[in-house]
Amino acid sequence: MPSLFEPIELGSIYARNRILMAPLTRARGTREHVPTPIMAEYYAQRAGAGLIISEATGISREGLGWPYAPGLWSQEQVEAWKPITAAVHAKGGKIVAQLWHMGRMVHSSVTGQQPVSCSATKAPEALHTYDGKQAPEIARPLTREDIARILNDYENAARNALQAGFDGVQIHAANGYLIDEFLRDGTNHRSDEYGGSPENRIRFLREVTERVIATIGADKTSVRLSPNGDTEGCIDSRPEQVFVPTAKLLNDLDIAFLELREPGPDGTCDKIDQPKLHGPIREVFKKPMVLNLGYTRDEAVETIATGVADAISFGRPFIANPDLVRRLENNLPLNKDDIRTWYSQGVEGYTDYPLAR
Repeated sequence: MPSLFEPIELGSIYARNRILMAPLTRARGTREHVPTPIMAEYYAQRAGAGLIISEATGISREGLGWPYAPGLWSQEQVEAWKPITAAVHAKGGKIVAQLWHMGRMVHSSVTGQQPVSCSATKAPEALHTYDGKQAPEIARPLTREDIARILNDYENAARNALQAGFDGVQIHAANGYLIDEFLRDGTNHRSDEYGGSPENRIRFLREVTERVIATIGADKTSVRLSPNGDTEGCIDSRPEQVFVPTAKLLNDLDIAFLELREPGPDGTCDKIDQPKLHGPIREVFKKPMVLNLGYTRDEAVETIATGVADAISFGRPFIANPDLVRRLENNLPLNKDDIRTWYSQGVEGYTDYPLAR
């Protein structure tokens, strides 16, 4: 039986265990979305993970509405990421960049631009800005010319990621952001080739993935999906009919791995009572599959041992436990994270959590 603590190959990446660090927005960049030096220590502390998936990282100013989050569209950002990836590699770790376009989940006070999406909809709740939370705005529907431009942005960000020293990228297609908005019929109201049928709604993700693969290779490309229920008002009437074909497409494109964020009815953040789709997805996606959200140590061990998934990504436990892999392997107690410092700009609650004795 496979073990949570044994190595796995994720495309071109040799991961020394099957415990991945899930992407975690921590807001420690500058107002210009440039990474800062304290991020090198933070990620290096967590290099014991088989693979670190970076915090969501913007592909463009248009698509990055989270205050103090980092980007990957400029040379200044590339240079600022280099010491961070080098610090992870110096500890024997691996790290990929999660590429992010937030779609309608941005506020114009952060980006200086009207939010965009597949259709003229708006987020259901107030959005983070530099001046606190503000009411969402109606998104401008993307034209075909806009879509072509955004595909170029993904290509540029993927190329920049390798230049910055990342071992690959993950395309963020989950959590109610731009690609997810295209996938779901609750937010995609288009009548052209990007809307209507599941095949058409998948088209944008297919084109993004094909462009990234053409730029850096399939063995360095992964995707994150959230195939269940309502996420930030983004919902589909028949999720199995869109997400299973999506997984089959990604399998045929030969991506390195697929990560599924699957909240349950008892989740600490999202609470979703729709059936999870990792079973049907597993039937069509034959490459490594990673599951995420709310796993305990014992649940993770069993999920790998029974072959339900190939790896587990942990999010919040990595915030307060930089040595999470050692704690899980030795069944040691976990530190508790402090929600007050999730998105603050200092070292408190970022690089000062203690290691297990």
